[in-house]
Amino acid sequence: MERAILVGLDLKAGGGRRKMSADGIEYTAEESLQELTALAESAGAQVIGTALQARPRPEPDTLIGSGKVEEIARWVESEQADLVIFDHDLTPSQHRNLERLLGCKVIDRTQLILDIFARRARTREGQLQVELAQLNYMLPRLTGRGAEMSRLGGGIGTRGPGETQLETDRRRIRRRIRKLTEELEAVRAARAVQRRRRREAPLPTAALVGYTNVGKSTLFNRLTGAGVPADDRLFATLDPTIRPVVLPSRRRVLLSDTVGFIRKLPVTLVKAFRATLEEVTEASLILHVVDLASEQAAGQMAQVEKVLSDIGAGSTPRLLVFNKADLLRQKGVDVSAHVWRIMGDGSQGPVRAVTVSALTGEGLDRLLAAMDEALEFDPVAPATFRFPAAEVAKANLIHQLGRVLSARFDGDGYEVQAEVPQSLKLRFAAYLIESA
Repeated sequence: MERAILVGLDLKAGGGRRKMSADGIEYTAEESLQELTALAESAGAQVIGTALQARPRPEPDTLIGSGKVEEIARWVESEQADLVIFDHDLTPSQHRNLERLLGCKVIDRTQLILDIFARRARTREGQLQVELAQLNYMLPRLTGRGAEMSRLGGGIGTRGPGETQLETDRRRIRRRIRKLTEELEAVRAARAVQRRRRREAPLPTAALVGYTNVGKSTLFNRLTGAGVPADDRLFATLDPTIRPVVLPSRRRVLLSDTVGFIRKLPVTLVKAFRATLEEVTEASLILHVVDLASEQAAGQMAQVEKVLSDIGAGSTPRLLVFNKADLLRQKGVDVSAHVWRIMGDGSQGPVRAVTVSALTGEGLDRLLAAMDEALEFDPVAPATFRFPAAEVAKANLIHQLGRVLSARFDGDGYEVQAEVPQSLKLRFAAYLIESA
């Protein structure tokens, strides 16, 4: 286990007022550093300390300034740290300068997230997506490393071979990026075909989205009985899984579990996971899962909404699912009042909200009912069918996919009154004798 020191940068405007994040969502440097700690531990590092440097702007050579670098270098030596992780993307020159001055391995937030994704990807698709993101991140950072990559030593007369090796590496990486992009385009095309087939079924789709580690996979397992890995780690689930769920109306919906979002999600990852995120953009309903027990719940909600808007899913019907209600009740917190505080000034608009506990199963019946109400696809209405005696077996589908209100067999045929989806009503239009 690598011993790591984490370093954050607190950018302050005049008078000490904290600046907004680059994406317009306010958060403190301390909150970001806490999240970096969880990310580092999720990657398997032992965090031995954190440092926060306040500056009006990043220092071009070292990000945090030479004095703070010297202080951290002494800390690295005394604590025998293996790694220093910066909660800020480093330029290639900053990265080289910091590794030289600190005398140990240095990585930034994006590299850490990419490493976690690389560890967690299980399917071939997930592995392709992560590799593509890593290579796109690495390519511009090869600049100026020619001498290091050459088999000759540094100095006068060795620049040519170094630059040749650098260009060779660049060409190799660009070829690999092209190949990965082509393979992922094939995956994207295959997913599009699968979605077209699902639309022909017809089955509506719902996507679980949310900040990482809010309990999406636990909720998914509860609703579908799937065995998706779920534990208390960031990005425990990367590969999308789709399973059917039966709603109270007996309609079926396909539910997908997707990768969790995070503050400052690397652009390279968003681009690489386009095929996966399309499951969200194509969904009929988005279930936005929120961790009620998190102190940053409101900020996490805002971050997820921004990512949804960025990927083109901002107008998709939404259902807010406030999870982990059991943790609040254990602390004696009024759950309803807490939900209203998180939702704030009502900026979420007329969005339905349901409070659940994926761990205990509390509220899942209300969630399924709310999904049933929110899905306008294939609406349910009462209808009466009459099947001839020779075709009674066809009525089994009414029992399977509808909610039977009454049924009788009179010897000449079978009459059944039920609430059924529109698609089923059309399928058995020849046997329809009464409809709402």
